[in-house]
Amino acid sequence: MLSPFGNDDRARFQRAAAVNVAGNAVKIAVEGAAGLAFGSVALVADAAHSVADLVASAVVFVWGGSRYESADETHPHGHQRIEPLTALFVGATVAILGLLLLRESVRGLVGSAEVTASPLLVGALLFAMADMYLLYRYTELVNADLGSTALDALAVDCLNDIYTTIAALVGVFGVFLNVPILDPVAGALVSLLVVYQGVEIGRENVTYLVGAAPPSGDRERVVAALRDHPAVEGVHDLTVYYDGTDLEVEVHVEVDGEMTLRAAHDVETDLVTSLRALEDVGDVHVHLDPSGLGEWKDAPEWEDAADGSDASGEPDASSGPDASREPDPSGGPDAPME
Repeated sequence: MLSPFGNDDRARFQRAAAVNVAGNAVKIAVEGAAGLAFGSVALVADAAHSVADLVASAVVFVWGGSRYESADETHPHGHQRIEPLTALFVGATVAILGLLLLRESVRGLVGSAEVTASPLLVGALLFAMADMYLLYRYTELVNADLGSTALDALAVDCLNDIYTTIAALVGVFGVFLNVPILDPVAGALVSLLVVYQGVEIGRENVTYLVGAAPPSGDRERVVAALRDHPAVEGVHDLTVYYDGTDLEVEVHVEVDGEMTLRAAHDVETDLVTSLRALEDVGDVHVHLDPSGLGEWKDAPEWEDAADGSDASGEPDASSGPDASREPDPSGGPDAPME
């Protein structure tokens, strides 16, 4: 079956985002028309929430697919940070709109709530719930293989939409029970849920953008992969952090100091290859150290290099501009100039 987007990962990503755009547009049309026609604040709030979802899914559709572009001169580490950036936009948009809806709901509480009871209100909400459930299931199904944080944010948004629609449904039932104040109360509850959802999406993706450390389990599987190599005698100065949604690894590995340069090169290649094969790991930087030597920055001569003294604290006779040197008998770089 031919697809206008193709069948690779980027095409599947964009197709899922496009379906989210269409699904939210339909929900907005149905709920918004019913809410405006019968004066339901809860329905208008839920429809307005979907306006934010529509904008967010459109942003993901337009820019989110950039994560699949290869590294280039302007982005030497790739485009992994673009995806959490789009997801952060989703969260910020949802949170801001939720605050605006909360203000409207409070106005409905302190004012007069005039809502006309109609079965169409219930029908519109039931349609919205079915629409969001199908959209949620489809997005989760596609993202099971892609592992996209942007699509995950859209899927969570769809699931939360079902909860907010249930709250709106409670408000509509209040209209039928001649308790119209339940409608703005439901609208306020919807708004609070929307704000919470936006904050959670934003907080998760800020973690990816600022290069935070991943959960301890990710660090442990990196160490396990390193120690699995028979030539590795020690691991230190390990740093694992997020570069976008990918993990970047920097580590010093101790090996036999008598190892040849060619053998050390092969060990480093094996380690980098094995780490990059781990799930979610992107760039890997491995530095090989002779085992038992210690780290260069911990050596006494490094600590004393600034004042020209040796490990005992006395001035080093072999350093400084007035130090005498034995001429190099080979006439090499240490030989005095005539």
